[in-house]
Amino acid sequence: MSQSRAIQTAAAALALGTALTLANTAVAAEGAAKEKCYGIALKGKNDCAAGPGTTCAGSSKTDYQANAWKYVPKGTCEKTASPSSPTGQGQLAAFKAK
Repeated sequence: MSQSRAIQTAAAALALGTALTLANTAVAAEGAAKEKCYGIALKGKNDCAAGPGTTCAGSSKTDYQANAWKYVPKGTCEKTASPSSPTGQGQLAAFKAK
């Protein structure tokens, strides 16, 4: 292998490694900046965990189901409207609908 080809191969490997590292960092930062918010998902639009009788994502049976959650940007849950919540806002934990 010529020296020029070896340099090109090394540069390509470095670029790929850098791209993968940046992608993983972005995903980790995105996950850290979100929180589960109960009572805000529309029917069938929850991210996961919708209580007894349901499986996971997309399994909520009603709009604003009290035990179904969606990921939202951290700090916004309790500012999001939820007609089923006792406070009228999303909750950080499952609750009994009013």
